[in-house]
Amino acid sequence: MRMFTQHLRSLIDRMPISRPVVLAILTGPIVGAMLALASARAQDANAVITIDNFTFAPPELNVTVGTTVKWVNHDDIPHTVVEKNTTFRSKALDTDDSYSFTFKTAGTFDYFCGLHPHMVGKVIVKP
Repeated sequence: MRMFTQHLRSLIDRMPISRPVVLAILTGPIVGAMLALASARAQDANAVITIDNFTFAPPELNVTVGTTVKWVNHDDIPHTVVEKNTTFRSKALDTDDSYSFTFKTAGTFDYFCGLHPHMVGKVIVKP
């Protein structure tokens, strides 16, 4: 590693551009990737779907693989969360009860309330 660092310094010293510019060029992609990852994690941390007034909000949620989505019932009556291919299914959720599911594969997951089938939503999971 020491030899690599010395070689890199030697190359930088021979370049007509300044060291800060070279450093920015070399570290830019790394910093950019770290910021993108932090942004994705922050978005996924807010993966909550509320049930209120006989609707799922938001009606469509985009997340990445590995995200845990949480449904919270704020209605005064019970609701369920059922994926149309039965990938996941909650018990009846009373007021302020919640149900969580971790998405381990990419895809589109359409779901509905088993007690009120007109209530529908969708989770889109990207790699």
